[in-house]
Amino acid sequence: MRIGALKLKAQVYCGDELAMGPGKADLLEAIDGEGSISAAGRTLGMSYRRTWLLADEMNRCWKERLVDTTAGGGAGRGARLTPMGREVLSAYRALERRLQAAADGEPMGDLLGLLRDEPLAAG
Repeated sequence: MRIGALKLKAQVYCGDELAMGPGKADLLEAIDGEGSISAAGRTLGMSYRRTWLLADEMNRCWKERLVDTTAGGGAGRGARLTPMGREVLSAYRALERRLQAAADGEPMGDLLGLLRDEPLAAG
């Protein structure tokens, strides 16, 4: 049973395109850890195509690229976060923490005080 659960999902848009959200932040962290867009996708259970599309979308939305890539396999190849990528990821994670802290504060407590434990039966 969940009583008064609040789900927050911060999404930052560039025009009509999603520039950053929880999934894209997770992808940036995976790229940073794996050193490869395709390996990051495997880690997250995403297709190769999907990971490349998401990385491209992020690179097109921000003033500077978030992910740099070098084609092919082997030493010196793969993907890495740019300094801008690290800055955007850090700022986004800070925003998530602040939103969660706000959700855990007094206004949420006030709202929960007005909420039933279970909804009334329909009808």
